[in-house]
Amino acid sequence: MNMHNGLTLAYLGDAIWEAKIREYLMKSGLTKVNDLHRKAIKFTSAIGEATAVDRLISECFSETEIDIFKRGRNAESTHKPKSVDLGTYHKSTGFEAVIGYLYLENATSRLEEIMMISIHIIEETLLR
Repeated sequence: MNMHNGLTLAYLGDAIWEAKIREYLMKSGLTKVNDLHRKAIKFTSAIGEATAVDRLISECFSETEIDIFKRGRNAESTHKPKSVDLGTYHKSTGFEAVIGYLYLENATSRLEEIMMISIHIIEETLLR
């Protein structure tokens, strides 16, 4: 297991997740940038990510992924969220850390699986 800190993993995971969501939305047929952006926010917001990770932890994450999640969630950050509570923000950071970890480990199929499960969770809970 690589030993990057939780915030570094989350930094990378944020970019990977954002790119996946943009690709997913474009493939879904959205073509207007404003529509893409508005919908992407639902997936990439701290609320969206925290919603997904709540289910991933209980239904899908391995012990290693839970450890990485906790490393990201518990990391000390000087950034304070503006529009969401601290607990939700920390959960989203943990989610992003797992994405970054899987990417760095070249666990391509597992990364894709986690991202698609997350997309479906967010769609069924926040985009009904």
